[in-house]
Amino acid sequence: MVSVVMRHHLGEAFAKEGAKVIATDINEEKLKSLESYEGIQTRVLDVTKKEQIEKLCQEIDRIDVLFNVAGFVHHGTILDCEEADWDFTMNLNVRSMYLMIKTFLPKMLAQKSGNIINMSSVASSIKGVVNRCVYSTSKAAVIGLTKSVAADFIEQGIRCNCICPGTVDTPS
Repeated sequence: MVSVVMRHHLGEAFAKEGAKVIATDINEEKLKSLESYEGIQTRVLDVTKKEQIEKLCQEIDRIDVLFNVAGFVHHGTILDCEEADWDFTMNLNVRSMYLMIKTFLPKMLAQKSGNIINMSSVASSIKGVVNRCVYSTSKAAVIGLTKSVAADFIEQGIRCNCICPGTVDTPS
């Protein structure tokens, strides 16, 4: 049995394959739609809050997959991006992954195995996209974070990869 901690969007697919999924989201109402699926537990979690992440980690004995997919798409150029927009986007899109990885990685290291998947985007260091300044910057940082974790921990049985999709119809 594989234990997976992720945001709610992909939990159903993992559970159908037999994984024990802990789906998290800040929105309790969205999580309720997953409660009927076998193999899925839900938890309200603000991935920008270190204390909440640490509490969740203490409740989990084993983690095989950590899927970091929380994110926000800010629309606009650098001139449209206020400091508050920059801070919010970087906090949610990058710092949350730092917090999740830093908290859950020690469990994976103790197991000598684990897979971390980070959601990035082609709108990043891969491709410049009009009106996506802070979003693209944050997703480029995700690629850098992913490569660093992958290089640092591959010898200890930890894989770290990122997914870089193009435009996808999502709530954001």
